[in-house]
Amino acid sequence: MELPDFFDQVPKLRVRDPLAELLGCATAGELEYSYADAVRLTGHSCPTVAAAYWLTWLSLAHLYPDALPERGAIRVEFQEGARSGSTGVVAAVVQQLTGAAGSTGFKGLGGRFNRAGLIRFSPDLPLSLRFTRIDTGQAVDAAADLSLVPSDPVLELLLARCAQGQGSASELRLLGELWQGRVRMLLLDLADDPGVFKVRPVEKRGARPVVRSPLERRESARAGMHVVQLPIRETAILRDAS
Repeated sequence: MELPDFFDQVPKLRVRDPLAELLGCATAGELEYSYADAVRLTGHSCPTVAAAYWLTWLSLAHLYPDALPERGAIRVEFQEGARSGSTGVVAAVVQQLTGAAGSTGFKGLGGRFNRAGLIRFSPDLPLSLRFTRIDTGQAVDAAADLSLVPSDPVLELLLARCAQGQGSASELRLLGELWQGRVRMLLLDLADDPGVFKVRPVEKRGARPVVRSPLERRESARAGMHVVQLPIRETAILRDAS
């Protein structure tokens, strides 16, 4: 299976899953997910899938600045209902990366490892998503504004034509190049843009949280090392599907 080269440039997400460790399917329970895995799961690469992957990556970096995120120990709330817009696609990616699931998810083993009910819908959220660590209660709100991602004017016309089966071979090729070019821009060129991606810690009373900037967390992941935390700086919602 040949995928666009830029997929390999998107930082991977490493997590620790105690259930995977218990059942012997991953050494120390460590699992690694890539953007390509999200594409394989959903069957396509688009700005919505890309934003779901990267928002989860950023949110978990905020919640676990000095340790691997614990898969299955994160609750995720959605501002919009399951049948609204692209919520279902986003939820699929979020579930893959965090282990959080809706009512049909894994019910647990021996009273542990329950993932069912960790995805919920909360219309009063200030942003599109909220990620919460179950062990500490620490949480972040997250969103991506895809309207800020530039798009070639020809793209919309090509998409409409090709979706109806009327596109030529050259038009189909151009559509794919332009479409993935927009995804590439989102994941590589705009990954650290606070106007596109927003991850906002949910403050606890009497405490002023500190987090690392998105650029520092990204560089840290690439280098395999930790960096010193900085005072909180508001860094971006899932509007506009693709």
